[in-house]
Amino acid sequence: MYDLYVVTDEKLSRGLTHAEIARRAVAGGADVIQLRDKDKSSRELYEIACEMREICRGRALFFVNDRLDIALAAGADGVHLGQDDLPVDAARRLAPQNFLIGISVGNADEAAVAKSAGADYVAVSPVFSTPSKTNAGIGHGISAIQEIRAAVNCPVIGIGGINADNAAELIEAGLDGIAVISAVVSAPDVTAAAQNLSAIIRDAKELRA
Repeated sequence: MYDLYVVTDEKLSRGLTHAEIARRAVAGGADVIQLRDKDKSSRELYEIACEMREICRGRALFFVNDRLDIALAAGADGVHLGQDDLPVDAARRLAPQNFLIGISVGNADEAAVAKSAGADYVAVSPVFSTPSKTNAGIGHGISAIQEIRAAVNCPVIGIGGINADNAAELIEAGLDGIAVISAVVSAPDVTAAAQNLSAIIRDAKELRA
């Protein structure tokens, strides 16, 4: 469900818009697309989210980063929250049934709190230090993945410094999915990069089974 999770970023995309990144990543087999943009106005985000919702419909889950209001207004499948965003339990009270809520966590305690508050998945962030998210901090590493995996019974994904070279190792360590920005968004061929990562994740899961 969350195997390949692509986060859009126009600043890293070689000139592609959020919608075009989504279109190409979905064509490459991405399972989840997240709209992430800290600079645009609420109206701009809403309009972009509506377009991306249609691109993803029936093909991939569509999430909005941080903004529950935009996610709900655009009919997104879910929202991804950070530790400083609206609390999961508050978001859950506002969201309709079957709306998905994910949250970034850095340790097992944060993961357990998020799960008990109603999170559908947790994201270890960042797994490795990364320039794609300048405020993400130092990478938590594989040991954090294993501790978080043992602490919660919901999907655990990872983000931060993940690419085709280390994705299989992280799936082996216990991740249910891989979230990437530059590994797909900055690639010369977004569709091919998504296809390659999807295949790596699929093969790693087969070996782990």
